[in-house]
Amino acid sequence: MTSQTRESGPRLAGFSVISIATGGFNIPLQTYLPAFYATVIGMDLATVGLVFMISRLWSAAADPMIGWASDHTRTRIGRRKPWILGGGLLFLLSLLAVFSPPAGATPLYLGGWLLLLCLGWTATSTPLYAWGGEMASSPVERARIQAYIQTGSSIGIFLVLVLPAVLDALGRGNPEARVGSMGALVAVVLAIGMLLIAFLFREPPLGPRTSVAANWREGIRTVLTDHALWRIVASDFFVALGQGFRTAVFLFFVTRYMGMASPALLLMLQYAFGMFAAPLWARISYRFGRLRTLIMAEGVQVVINLMVLFLTPDRMWLFILLIIGQGLTQGSGNLMLRSMIYDVADRHREASGVERAGLFSSVFNVTTNAAYAVAVGIALSVVGFLGFDPRSSGTEGITGMHMFFAIGPAVGHLLSILVISWKRGKSGGSLVESQLPSA
Repeated sequence: MTSQTRESGPRLAGFSVISIATGGFNIPLQTYLPAFYATVIGMDLATVGLVFMISRLWSAAADPMIGWASDHTRTRIGRRKPWILGGGLLFLLSLLAVFSPPAGATPLYLGGWLLLLCLGWTATSTPLYAWGGEMASSPVERARIQAYIQTGSSIGIFLVLVLPAVLDALGRGNPEARVGSMGALVAVVLAIGMLLIAFLFREPPLGPRTSVAANWREGIRTVLTDHALWRIVASDFFVALGQGFRTAVFLFFVTRYMGMASPALLLMLQYAFGMFAAPLWARISYRFGRLRTLIMAEGVQVVINLMVLFLTPDRMWLFILLIIGQGLTQGSGNLMLRSMIYDVADRHREASGVERAGLFSSVFNVTTNAAYAVAVGIALSVVGFLGFDPRSSGTEGITGMHMFFAIGPAVGHLLSILVISWKRGKSGGSLVESQLPSA
């Protein structure tokens, strides 16, 4: 597999199978597992929250280290593959422990296995994205490859959301069955993906000027001082911030404002259309370039979120249309930005001969975790300040919560546009356009 070869669709689909597992894993991690350990296992709610918060921070801290290490690993089978296979094995074993705990599992049991689980997940996903960025050198191909990986992630999320509904329909929708089946689904897909990577894919060889003996401090210094890198990462931070604002308030908006008993069907609808988002926006980028496509996609997100201001409980048809629109733009900004980051890595490789694609890619996960953490804190504080109390059955603060659900995400996506297009150069292009290869 070389950077000059255009990989076929079936091969890219096979390469992206692992992303179905790494993407689908996020839903039970954020939604089902904390409630499972607090109710079924009987752990203290505050303790469960603390354990899961520490695991997320641990994952964010481990990302740059794994990204850097995968850049500078040199084995007979490659640089990224040993990390994907080794991390995948740790991921697989930890899945079984966390999703099928013994009766009377303690917080120490959960904390220890959860740290290993997040480490295995990071060691699998970060090198996978970096390898995908190295499969091609042209902007069009990079967008295409990242679209396959991101589509796999969307498929994983959709499958994990569908699973509880299927179990409920079969009369087996108890918490143990839901969590256990989710873990089994992720584990089976992960095992298949690892086998495909192990036997069907070879990494592109290192270029003649690429060094694997780079200093860790030098890599961190490079990350902190590269303006184009931080323009891209800051834009992605605001994309994730807008997404986080919406996620934090979504349940309250659906149940308290729109009057629906459960948001599950709406989430399934969004992610069903979300499976088509990455291929759609990748094709748009072939015509308009990644930067213009990014601005276009984020602009559409701004409009969709502001349209929520016109929603009333009797306009469910409009809400469904907006949910479909959210699905069709889902991850579009992240897709463009992730493909652009490897152009920065190319520039560094050509200038210094040092490989930093994995390190640069890992920064995305750090900032995404930070954005989601900040988004939850801001969103809940703001809606609380506006008078909304989820424990109250009254209508106090409902209007303020409604306004934040519309305006908060729109502001996040608007800031993403401003950051990536700010400071025009002499040629009329943005700073990012002037420093990265043309899309």
